[in-house]
Amino acid sequence: MERSDTVYQTYLEILRRELVSAMGCTEPVALAYCAAVARKTLGALPDRIEVEASGNIIKNVKSVVVPNTGGRRGIAAAACIGALAGDAGAGLEVIARVSEEDRERLGAYMACTPVEVRPMTSENLLDMIVTVHSGTSRARVRIANEHTRIVLIEKDGRTLQESDSRQEDEAAGLPDYGLLTVEKIWDFACTCDLEDVRDILDRQIEQNTAIAEEGLRKDYGANIGKVLLTIGDDVRIRDRAYAAAGSDARMNGSELPVVICSGSGNQGLTASLPVIVYARELQADREKLYRALLISVLVTIHAKSGIGRLSAYCGAVSAGAGAGCGIAYLLGGNERDIAHTIVNALAITSGIVCDGAKSSCAAKIATAVETGIFGYEMYRNGQQFYAGDGLVVKGVENSIANFGRLARIGMRGTDEEIIHMMTEER
Repeated sequence: MERSDTVYQTYLEILRRELVSAMGCTEPVALAYCAAVARKTLGALPDRIEVEASGNIIKNVKSVVVPNTGGRRGIAAAACIGALAGDAGAGLEVIARVSEEDRERLGAYMACTPVEVRPMTSENLLDMIVTVHSGTSRARVRIANEHTRIVLIEKDGRTLQESDSRQEDEAAGLPDYGLLTVEKIWDFACTCDLEDVRDILDRQIEQNTAIAEEGLRKDYGANIGKVLLTIGDDVRIRDRAYAAAGSDARMNGSELPVVICSGSGNQGLTASLPVIVYARELQADREKLYRALLISVLVTIHAKSGIGRLSAYCGAVSAGAGAGCGIAYLLGGNERDIAHTIVNALAITSGIVCDGAKSSCAAKIATAVETGIFGYEMYRNGQQFYAGDGLVVKGVENSIANFGRLARIGMRGTDEEIIHMMTEER
């Protein structure tokens, strides 16, 4: 594929947009970012905060530890740390540089600052409004559809910035994700000038490896990564253990950044760490690792783009299939192997639901990675799922579209019931 090709340049734009650093789970961090921008607009430390959030935001913020809050969880902690100490210009690293003094102030600030949380009825699965007050003055900020996409800023009833919150109206400003196909992903990954992606991939390798190693060293959540290593130390266990350990740390308050994928740190860890571990085991050179990572992350983005940022469908499923494809490349697989790896993996694990960000995400990641690799091994051993086997249809692109439809449309009712179950009084 030529560098001047539209597809080539679009893929580079997609990679730059998707593989960015974030510190903490992206939903509470997005909420902290929204609060930080609201506080900056207000021009004063809020004495009262109101949060309106869509069900999927509530689901994904409810149980996860917010970094730099002293182990606190939930919407109030995310909103308060963003308002108290967030850097409104730092995007998904909004609370990455909170001072020790501000960490110590947080408890007292939360004790004296009422935070009202209200469910939000919205056509957008990712939607939030933070309104902050100081005396008689107030500021209001809304984020919709993308974790840092601000669609409204108001101060004292005066609109300072506004755009349509609907995803389709944003599309003109986005790279064309419709250009993603397995055939073109293979071509791009095999022929890409690596200088165009070296900085992005080096950051991904460095940051995601560091948080995985932290997760294996320290006590985080259910310690899924550590538990896996008690079973054995072969590469098939280590690749799952590293991915799970990164999630162990991230879901439970680690202050290390990760390079995300498809708007999710867990998907970023799942798509990268198993490939990195396998490359080390095989003593693959840096070029081979880069190209394997390109296959993994682009397959992940492709499989997820028809679903959306948030749904009832566990995003690790797509990333696990991507990781299986990256590992297939390292083991000598070709484009056909990768296509069958995707279909086999999605056919097995697409029933895993997303019930919010929390410690068990690490175990789901381990399962998705194992299935991704198994999908390749099935085909390598002459086995595959055929059209008519459940949701599998003829052609990898058609199967990806089918599983995306399941997640985006078929699981809407499931999503609503999950949210209801997680938020009902008991």
